[in-house]
Amino acid sequence: MPSPFSLPAHTLRLLGKCALPLILWFSAGQLVRFVLLYGATEVAYGDFRQVRLVVTMTLLTLVVLAAMTVVTGMLHSLRGALWEMRARAADGVRDERFFRALDRVAPTFAALYLAWGFHVEDARDFQQMDLLHHFHDLTDAAWFGEETQVGGSLIDLDWRVSLGAMVVAFGLKTLFAKLVEKGRSGFHGFAAAFSEFAFVFYGLNATVAIADARSEWMESRAVVTGAEEVLAQAKETVPGWKDVGGAMSEIWPLFVDAVVIPLAWLTVALLVFGAFADDTRTLVKGTRFERGVDRLEQSHDLTQKSIDRVTGGFRDRWVPLANAFRLIVRGGAPLFGMMCLCYVAIAVGARYADRAVRTLIGSQVDWAWFHLGPPIDFVRDLLVTVITMALLAATFDLAATRARLRGQSFTV
Repeated sequence: MPSPFSLPAHTLRLLGKCALPLILWFSAGQLVRFVLLYGATEVAYGDFRQVRLVVTMTLLTLVVLAAMTVVTGMLHSLRGALWEMRARAADGVRDERFFRALDRVAPTFAALYLAWGFHVEDARDFQQMDLLHHFHDLTDAAWFGEETQVGGSLIDLDWRVSLGAMVVAFGLKTLFAKLVEKGRSGFHGFAAAFSEFAFVFYGLNATVAIADARSEWMESRAVVTGAEEVLAQAKETVPGWKDVGGAMSEIWPLFVDAVVIPLAWLTVALLVFGAFADDTRTLVKGTRFERGVDRLEQSHDLTQKSIDRVTGGFRDRWVPLANAFRLIVRGGAPLFGMMCLCYVAIAVGARYADRAVRTLIGSQVDWAWFHLGPPIDFVRDLLVTVITMALLAATFDLAATRARLRGQSFTV
């Protein structure tokens, strides 16, 4: 029975066996990401501005899909070195093809990626490249007091065009989601993920415009103003309100970075390795709550839609993570703690190593870090990503192996 505390050693073992494909996958992903971002900053300016901005949003959507493909590819390249996969092969289970795994991963990956705001970093990288790439146009316009379109590619799309593209993307998302639910073959899962990301990016301007109007209307209502006053008074009068709220605001971001985010990426790994489902029934299987799910599924269609509207955001965020946690705990609760500890150690160690390297190099030459920064960032991100993928695979492998030796099923 492998020990949960052997996770670091097992991670290094997987790294030693699969370092080359992991490095190649990451490098190819970074190249594709750079080309797409650079192309988006180029195509955004010129005649037919609104058409160009639609193309820009499409390229930004492809950036996220490229990230999904790279993560799936890196994890899939580790399958051959896992004990669990060898045990499955001995039982006569055929190894799954990459595109099959990618199509299965896509819908849940999209839900997790958007629910936990990972796409914000992609939008931020695009904005930064846009400003740097057109830096001279921006400064010339500022110097002569002229208006400029630089830096507005994500917000200049007309809200009516944005709303129309949003409706089309939503229709495609619904269609492909239905095909995925029916188990149709093909790249319907991948297409559903593309439509999901496109729905968000195309709808940025429409959402902002509608949200601004709604917030202005809401702020003018007496009920909202009264509620804000009540909360402000509660902070001053209720004993401990301010202390508890302050403590929670400090602890929650740390909890998300140290526990929730690793669990989200572990969920993706479980999807790639074919040991996971993201439905609510799986979460409550074998408990008294399963009867409630049965009653809900037998209820009127209007009731089900109402429940979906209320709980949709909650399910996207937490149900996949809860299922992943439930699976990993089958391999022993200490294993999950070790994974979180190793994940945090990798992130913190990378930051200290980055600071040490930059300190050793120094900054005696003006503007030197415009040339030295990107290679250092690439090497740091390469090491962090490769080690993290190996850590996720090792966590799955230990949990599945321990469950198998105990005679428990590790698929849901």
